[in-house]
Amino acid sequence: MPFSIPPLDSALDAALQNKIDQKTKPLGSLGQLEKLALQLGRIQQTLTPKLAHPHLLVFAGDHGAARAGVSAFPQDVTWQMVENFLAGGAAINVFARLNGLQLKVIDAGVAHDFGLRQGLIDASMGRGTRSYLDEPAMSSADVTAALARGAAIAYALADEGCKVVGFGDMGIGNTASASLITHILTGTPLTDCIGRGTGLDDDGLARKRALLAQAVRRAALPDNADVLQVLGEFGGFEIVMMAGAMLGAAERGMLLLIDGFIVTAALLAASRLAPGIRDYCIYCHRSAEPGHRAQLHDLRAEPLLDLGLRLGEGTGAALAWPLVQAAAAFLNEMASFESAGVSEKS
Repeated sequence: MPFSIPPLDSALDAALQNKIDQKTKPLGSLGQLEKLALQLGRIQQTLTPKLAHPHLLVFAGDHGAARAGVSAFPQDVTWQMVENFLAGGAAINVFARLNGLQLKVIDAGVAHDFGLRQGLIDASMGRGTRSYLDEPAMSSADVTAALARGAAIAYALADEGCKVVGFGDMGIGNTASASLITHILTGTPLTDCIGRGTGLDDDGLARKRALLAQAVRRAALPDNADVLQVLGEFGGFEIVMMAGAMLGAAERGMLLLIDGFIVTAALLAASRLAPGIRDYCIYCHRSAEPGHRAQLHDLRAEPLLDLGLRLGEGTGAALAWPLVQAAAAFLNEMASFESAGVSEKS
C-alpha cells in the first residue's frame, strides 16, 4: 500500500538554529538536545513545537517458530505479559506512568482470547503466524492487511490530537524474527544479527542460530528481495502492524519514538517502503542485542541512551521521553541573551 511521506521542509531551519544559538548558553553546549530541538521544529514547522497527547503503543503477537525453541520462554508468556500490561504491572506501565505517556496495548495476533478490555486494541490478524522454518510466516494479503491496520491506529491517534507516538513490542520469539529481517534487509551476516533474546544460554543460542540459518535456506530469498516479501517470509503480526503504524504516524506529521531491536526491525521495513520516515524518528536507546548495531548503522542513527537495555515493551522509548521534553522546553522557555540582558560572547 502506498504511503506518502515527503522530506521535511527546511524553510525554518535557519530561524530555528538562530533561536537555539541565541539561548543563554555557549554555542552547542546542549549537545544532542539542540539537534532534537531543531528536529522537533522541522517536523512541526514551527519555532514553538508542542508535544501534545503523547502515546506509547505496545504491539503484541505470537510466532509459529517459537514452538521450535528459538526463545528461552514458552509461547504462553506472550498472552500472560499482555495481561500484565493490562493490569498495570509491567516495566513499561511503571515508566509510562512516571513520564506521562498514555499506554495502549495492541493485540496484533496473540494466541489467546482477551475479550473487550480497557486499554487493549483488538486488531488481531489471527492466533500467531505460521512457522517460517517450514513455510512463509505470513501471506502477502496478511502483510498488506497488517500494514493497513497499523496505519489506521496511527491515523485515529492523529485525529485525537496526538503529536508523539512511541513504539514497543511483546511476542515470544520476536527477536528471532527481527534477526532474520535485519539480516536480509541490511546484508549483515546472520550470526551478527542473533542475540540471546530472553536470556538463552550457550546451547540455546547455538540452537537459535541453527534454526534461523535453516529458515534462511528454506526461504532462499534473492539479494534484492522486496521488503513485503521479506516480511511475508519472516515477519510477525506485531512487527508488520507496527511498521504500518509508524508509516501512518509519519504521514500525519507525528514524532516517532523508536525503542530497541524489534521496534527498529519494524522501522527498517518501513524505511524501505517510505525512506522519508527517518526524518520523523528519534532513536531512544542502543539495545544490548547485537543486531541492533547493524540496524542503527543502516539507518545512520545515533541513540540518546546506552543503558544495556534488552527488555523491549517500549521501555527505552519511555525512559528517553523526558529528554525529548527537555529539548522542546529549552527551545520554548529558555531565555535568549537579549531577553535576559546577558552579554554575548565577544
